[in-house]
Amino acid sequence: MLVQALTRGDLTFDYVTTLSTPSGTAPAPFTVFAPTNDAFVSLLGELGASSLGDIDEPTLKATLDLHAVAGANVLAAGLSDDMMVGTLGGDITADVTGGARLTDSNGRVSSIIVTDVQAANGVIHVIDKVVLPKLPENLVSKAYNTPNLSILYDAVQAAGLVDALSGEDPLTVLAPTNEAFAAFLADNNFGSLGDIPTDVLAQVLLNHVIDGSVMSTDLTTAGAGYASTMATGAGGNDMSIYFDTSSGVTFNGISTVSAADVEATNGVVHIVDKVIGLPTVVDHALANSSFGSLVAALGAADGDLVNVLSGAGPFTVLAPDNDAFTAFLDGAALADVPTDALSNILLNHVLDGVTMSTDLVAGVAGYTTTSATGPGMSNLSLYYNTSDGVRFNGVSSVARADVVASNGIIHAVDAVIGIPTVVTFAAADPNFSTLVTALTTLTPDTDFVSVLSRTEGMNGDGINPNFTVFAPTNAAFDALASIPEESVLTQVLLHHVIGDNNVRSGNLNVDGDTVAASLQGDNITVTLPGTGDNIADITDGAGNADIGIVDVDVQAGNGVIHVVNKVLLPSN
Repeated sequence: MLVQALTRGDLTFDYVTTLSTPSGTAPAPFTVFAPTNDAFVSLLGELGASSLGDIDEPTLKATLDLHAVAGANVLAAGLSDDMMVGTLGGDITADVTGGARLTDSNGRVSSIIVTDVQAANGVIHVIDKVVLPKLPENLVSKAYNTPNLSILYDAVQAAGLVDALSGEDPLTVLAPTNEAFAAFLADNNFGSLGDIPTDVLAQVLLNHVIDGSVMSTDLTTAGAGYASTMATGAGGNDMSIYFDTSSGVTFNGISTVSAADVEATNGVVHIVDKVIGLPTVVDHALANSSFGSLVAALGAADGDLVNVLSGAGPFTVLAPDNDAFTAFLDGAALADVPTDALSNILLNHVLDGVTMSTDLVAGVAGYTTTSATGPGMSNLSLYYNTSDGVRFNGVSSVARADVVASNGIIHAVDAVIGIPTVVTFAAADPNFSTLVTALTTLTPDTDFVSVLSRTEGMNGDGINPNFTVFAPTNAAFDALASIPEESVLTQVLLHHVIGDNNVRSGNLNVDGDTVAASLQGDNITVTLPGTGDNIADITDGAGNADIGIVDVDVQAGNGVIHVVNKVLLPSN
């Protein structure tokens, strides 16, 4: 294909005659960099051409000129690093460390794969990529031709991202300056780019790349918010990046745009003054001033939670904003909250693993477990319902979902989620709406809510655990011929509660009976294993043995709930 290019009929220069000039006669000898057929095929794909005939004559001639040096027989041994090679079409750069190669004015690199093919009037070196004249600058060539982005260009090459950033689809690149890279290397104890593992370097660079062309006006119009980068965060999700335009344009609270809207053929470059590392959930909280109160709380709480949440994870953090903390404190100061209690409250916003909003919506409603602890050091449950947005424990809604960090996910919420009581779960879960009515409206002479909201032992210290509640579903109440009048209903409700004991499923006798006295006075017998779909069977005070526990271990701060499919009845 090189011969086909050199002999094309419309060329205004006779390459064959010129390159046949005998040695000793000007302009011989020659040094020719000869692209392979595969190199030309790749060039056609790069230019979007189907054949050499689709390339206009001026472009083809300018290209061929860059492959010939007149008046010099330059052997491979005569090449050196950063050597400017003067071709018929202008200078290209040669390097030899790590393999002989040529770099054109677009930042494209051609490797020399065969050297020193000596002819009578010159020498040929075979290359694997066609050298091109100056083209309209894409994102990579823009970095190559900007002196203060030379380390960025070297990093893109080292990470193998040249092709990814040279495609046709538009991208936005936040381009750190040489000074930014120097600081990044020093701060992370790297002597050079070569000390950074290639996969880590690639992810750091991709954390500076946003899909699509995002102009500075797009950012200032939005004011502040999150975008997704091409780096991979927790759970394989695209990493989030926070931007704020209240004072200049900053990213993740650490990197400021120094030159905006540098346009390239395949996107736009914003030059920034800091390398943007891969953020943890704590880094995201620090970057967004809306989480200032959360950051202060994390620092004040027991357990060094800042370092915990900066660890490997992954975590899912339900992050209350400043207004949520203001409402929670209700005029008090953060310092007024005991640090151990504060720690447990904050841990009640932390789920183990990666939970995206789509995971919650797919489940519609249900229970998960937080890192907070209740009686017996058991992890607390958290109820979520997605029938109207995403809501937790009936008190806190997701305001901004799926902020992706390197070690987890943040969902911003509009209320602090306090340590739940058994009443909290009953009120939050619509499956217990009839039970709530029975505990309140239908039994006004007994303050069940106050009783079952007793909070001893709610700091997760395992001291004085409280209630075990067998909670009938709405369907269980519907199966009754009628709901009893207040005096009888009160006794029925008391028969569903075991006092001063947090009996989890793991505390039950395996392959046998566990007997406990209810607050009403009659015994309840729990039998493992259950029959049919029941996890366990219950025999109530009246001797009914067809009652099933269908869900277990909904853990509150003052006790545990087990869901039952029939109402328990006392002996009388």
